[in-house]
This record gives sequence, C-alpha cells and structure tokens, in this order.
Amino acid sequence: MKRPGPLFTLLAGLLLGLFLLSLNATTGARNPSSANQREAPAPAAAETGLSPSPTPSPSASPSPSRTPVPDASYAGRTDDDTAAVAVTVRDGRAIAYFCDGHDKESWLKGDVQDDGTLRLTGGHGARLDGTLAENRRIRGTVDIDGGHYAFTADRARKPSGLYRATATVRGARVDGGWIVLPDGRQVGVLTRDGAPGAAPAIDPETGAVTVDGQQLTAGPAIP
Repeated sequence: MKRPGPLFTLLAGLLLGLFLLSLNATTGARNPSSANQREAPAPAAAETGLSPSPTPSPSASPSPSRTPVPDASYAGRTDDDTAAVAVTVRDGRAIAYFCDGHDKESWLKGDVQDDGTLRLTGGHGARLDGTLAENRRIRGTVDIDGGHYAFTADRARKPSGLYRATATVRGARVDGGWIVLPDGRQVGVLTRDGAPGAAPAIDPETGAVTVDGQQLTAGPAIP
C-alpha cells in the first residue's frame, strides 16, 4: 500500500487553514476600542439636580443714622412783633408757648423729628409748624384763633426760656406762662379761672412771682 503523497499533505494543510480562518471570524470580532469612544460630556447642573452657586450680591450700605435733636430751649418774637414764642425740647419731645402778653395764649406739645421738624398742637385747633436750623434757631409759624404768625426763636440760655406756674390763689385757679427773651424782656399771660390777663413779672433767677399777694414759684416748662 502506498503512503499518502504530497496531494494528501496539501489537502490537509488546506483544511487546517480553512478551520483556522473560520475560528478567527467567530471569535475575532473586535469590541469598540476606548480610543474610538467619544468622551461623554459632563452632565449639566440641571441634570444633576444641583443648583449653581448664586453670585453674591453686594450688601446694601446701611443708611447713616441721624443724630437726635439735642435738649435745649428757644425763645423769640413773631415777625410782626405782636407776640412771643418759646419752645423747650427734651428727649425728642417739645412744649411751646405762644402769648401776646395780654389775653391771647396757647400751650402746644408734640414730637420733634430727627431732621429738626416740629408739628405741635394745642387747644382749640392751635398749631405750630417749625424747623430747627442747625440746632441754633427755630423758624416756623403758629396758627391760633384764626391768626397766622411767622416767628423766629433763637437758642435761649438761662435765665432766658419758658416758665410756668399753676396754683390756687384766694380760691381761684391760676395758670401763668412766661417767656423770658434773650434780651431780658418778659412776655406772659396769667389766667384766673379761665379769664386771661397780663402776667406779673417773675424773677428769672429764682422763678419767684407774686400773684394777688401770694408768692408762687414759676419753674421751667418741660415736655
């Protein structure tokens, strides 16, 4: 019997080659290379559920604080020189007195704003509107009994200022108000049981005043 010749060897090699080629086609499929993969974009803030950090806004500058109006007294005359006006300021409150030295008078009260404006009111619709200029004088108006009076009151230093005395003298209710002007002049009205009249002079150093033979003491009027 003859040994297989070259033809058999060639045939066996061909079969082996076909087998290897088939095996390579089955197992040799390439997975996508990481080099060919595109890098996924970073998720947006909205997709992650995280809100972007807010840009800090500049803090508002605090408004400058105003200096309260200092305690002081003011006294002066109306522009027509028919009456006097005095104002005393204490702890943001003010008391004012208007009088003509005969039979017209009014006590007024109210707050003083930090900018120096005053809106004071009194009995029978009396009103004082004024502005404190640089804490040295008050310029304003008084409306009383249908009259309108412009005035200027300069800062007063003792014994100038506003004084008041209230008492019962010889069975009559007495209420007196005095304005001592910076030049030493006095203007006042004394009311006895509701009837006004000119007030007797007081001693501005002590406040002593004699009413119908009885000595009283007038003290500074304070809000």
